[in-house]
Amino acid sequence: MIVVGAGIVGASVAYHAARAGATVTLVDAGRPGAGVTADSFAWIGASGVLTGPAAGMRATATEEYRRVEAELPGLPVIWSGSLSWRAEGGAPEVGPGQEIVDAATVMTLEPNLRQPPEWAVWAPGDGAVDSVGVTERLVAGARAHGARVHPDAAVTAVRRDAAGRVAGVETAVGPLSGTTVVLAAGVATAALGAPLGVRVPVEPSPSPLFRFRAPANLVRTVVNTQDFDLRQVAADRLIAAADSPERTLAAVRSTFRGAGGVELLSTRLGVRPMPADGEPIVGPVAEVPGLYLAVMHSGVTLAPAVGRLVARELTDGIAEPALSGCRPDRF
Repeated sequence: MIVVGAGIVGASVAYHAARAGATVTLVDAGRPGAGVTADSFAWIGASGVLTGPAAGMRATATEEYRRVEAELPGLPVIWSGSLSWRAEGGAPEVGPGQEIVDAATVMTLEPNLRQPPEWAVWAPGDGAVDSVGVTERLVAGARAHGARVHPDAAVTAVRRDAAGRVAGVETAVGPLSGTTVVLAAGVATAALGAPLGVRVPVEPSPSPLFRFRAPANLVRTVVNTQDFDLRQVAADRLIAAADSPERTLAAVRSTFRGAGGVELLSTRLGVRPMPADGEPIVGPVAEVPGLYLAVMHSGVTLAPAVGRLVARELTDGIAEPALSGCRPDRF
């Protein structure tokens, strides 16, 4: 089995498949986790998505991370919980693992808020990860189970035999042979599928991420408001996913006491893969026997679940019901 793409999704597929006993080769144009995985806000939770084909996987995202954390000790996960609120409106709806809390409770969770909201949604089981660190740990786990890893080896084409079956891949450093190829290459998946006559309806979607210098313990949870997704990633660092660095900086300073000295350190614009209908594209391609797709938005959230399920499908030959709504043939 060849897995193309060593972002967090490809790394998870490689780890779970190797752990299940498959012969796995993981190949990437760069270093593991160095692509869009590095630009993720990396909030782990259902994120309020309660419907759609991937809703079940999103609902179990934290459980899947705790499973991988037990399998790979030292996985860089912070179980801080998340707080979400909006400036307008009454008590919001809640989903599994969430509860509505009042202003007094919000202040115990985020004591530096200048003005707590009347209501907020508290998800105590939510967390966040170092997405590159998790990817590296998954790759190390795959290696420990016998996987071969080829970084800095861009895949240029999927090879087929005379019967049209997958026979491996061409890379910048030479060919690799395999009868199964998993394309987990994010936005590059579409270009790799096109010469095979496979349409992968995924488009690049901008993913801004801002880093700030900030006081220690300014933010305690993952905070989600109309202005930003915000969390503390080190004693003196915050990251935010939002639209504008200037507006985000102003919002942080006005939302938290002691934030007057917060400074913008960097702005990154990642390119996340966004399927045409917003839902993951996961499964075999009937027209090209041996080809399997695994491309999605919220890759960091879904990676442990998708990796486990894809590995089961490819090693055991069992169609997983949890992936039934995510198949490529729906387009």
